[in-house]
Amino acid sequence: MITIKDSREIELMRHAGHVVGLVHQELEKWLKPGLTTKEVSDFCEKIIREEGCTPSFLNLYGFPGAVCVSVGDTVVHGIPDNYVLKDGDIISVDVGACWKGYHGDSAWTYVVGTPSDDVKHLMEVTEAALFAGLAQVKPGNRLSDISHAVQTYLESHGCTTPRDYTGHGIGTEVHEDPSVPNWGAPGRGPRLKKGMVLAIEPMAHLGGEEVYTLDDGWTVKTKDHSLAAHYEHTVAITDDGYEIMTKV
Repeated sequence: MITIKDSREIELMRHAGHVVGLVHQELEKWLKPGLTTKEVSDFCEKIIREEGCTPSFLNLYGFPGAVCVSVGDTVVHGIPDNYVLKDGDIISVDVGACWKGYHGDSAWTYVVGTPSDDVKHLMEVTEAALFAGLAQVKPGNRLSDISHAVQTYLESHGCTTPRDYTGHGIGTEVHEDPSVPNWGAPGRGPRLKKGMVLAIEPMAHLGGEEVYTLDDGWTVKTKDHSLAAHYEHTVAITDDGYEIMTKV
């Protein structure tokens, strides 16, 4: 069931989203070669807790990290560990924060040090695909209008998207109805309404769309080991468009 949030709920989610945005703002300035992905997670968790929130993902469905840290060919759900970041690594960090029972959720992709041309292309295309999808977020449009815009943009720029993972509704639960795929024909699914809150999150690969999951049950990688990127904002649907909740 898709829930419509009232103004009180939107305000709580706005604060949760602000904290998520703050984490990304500080992370971008702090990232450098030589850090472990566990140190990245600890850095994010420290800010979340200093702001009075709790990490949304810690122990969610049993996930062991405070945030997801996905490097190179890892698409999503990378478990923070002792991997040491090196110059040129592409790293996606998915951050969730909970404030008074309401969640904010945003993933962003960074490059550590100097990016290759392929990394720059992938990051630019995936971020632009997010905003192509967001351009379809307004009352009266259909849910799959977002999906179609994301897929069309990615594929027109030589990238693919996995079919196994989607965006989602969000509120008192991290994952609520509806699912928001990054592919599909336009004009399908429920009509968008003011008060819906969605996490729109294109994931993209430089190679094929197929993925597989490691034996840890979490880490999702591209089957052909091509590089992956992931961009996500939580947005609330307004009278005539959307408000990005996950920014400072």
